[in-house]
Amino acid sequence: MTHLASSKRYEDMIYRRCGKSGLLLPAVSLGLWHNFGGVDDYGRMKEILLRAFDLGVTHFDLANNYGPPPGSAESNLKHVLQSELNAYRDELIISTKAGYLMWDGPYGEWGSRKYLLASLDQSLKRMGLDYVDIFYSHRPDPDTPLEETMGALHTAVQQGKALYAGISNYTAEQSIRAIEILEKLGTPCLIHQPRYNMFDRWVEQDLLRVLKDRGVGCIPFSPLAQGLLSSRYLKGIPEDSRMGGKSIFLRKDALDAHTLVKIKALNDMAEQRGQSLAQMALAWILRQQEITSVLIGASSVAQLEDNLNSLKHLEFSRDELAYIDNILMN
Repeated sequence: MTHLASSKRYEDMIYRRCGKSGLLLPAVSLGLWHNFGGVDDYGRMKEILLRAFDLGVTHFDLANNYGPPPGSAESNLKHVLQSELNAYRDELIISTKAGYLMWDGPYGEWGSRKYLLASLDQSLKRMGLDYVDIFYSHRPDPDTPLEETMGALHTAVQQGKALYAGISNYTAEQSIRAIEILEKLGTPCLIHQPRYNMFDRWVEQDLLRVLKDRGVGCIPFSPLAQGLLSSRYLKGIPEDSRMGGKSIFLRKDALDAHTLVKIKALNDMAEQRGQSLAQMALAWILRQQEITSVLIGASSVAQLEDNLNSLKHLEFSRDELAYIDNILMN
């Protein structure tokens, strides 16, 4: 049965132009890295996706290896699209990526033309789509010429299998080269997806300036440091949390005593602003003009809604920003 979307779905969401392109993205996008795989509850993930769309989240972000098992997030999205959201395909931005290990042998990862284009074909089949809106090179390949990797993105767009090309996890220097190669090919780089949060601010050194100067959008992932920048770990490590064993990407040693002091101080600051820590952490990123959107994950509708409420208070005073910097630098 097709989902009947809310008639008010565009009223409260903020949409931002992606670089110098004509594409608008919601200020908050939904990433399917965690909680949408074959090991997760399908009913819950469908509920999250449909609620997100009803709240104006038009962008769903995936990668070929999202799961577990790898590929299952794309397969699950196919079921939701075909059963519930098929009538709304033209209102959705769906992105996927290739770059990390996906299958055995020498052609199953990195940045060769062989891998990227084969992976995109597989992703389209898993999602039941004729095209994705954005196709990313998920990471730079040290052993493949960048011209080949960017050429594969260009081919994907020329073939109509992707509308836009993007890059992820590229340094500022690598980004400049990738952007220039794509420009010469006639397929502008739409967007960059870097890791960025209060605890990982490397993009502030050069990358944000490069993207602004080149007219490329920016959509950070892990804006909450996989949950560290939330109330999740204020009183210890819950057994059902990522750090408690649900994820290999967030280890217990990430929450040392010094980091916990910072989290508690930031939480106090968020309470003074009338926000949850997660809401303040998202607003802190979104306050910047260079940021097109932030990618959140969600394990429940309640978590999704809490994160979206960050959009109600994006402003920071100079004193608040200075106080946050002092917490983070100590």
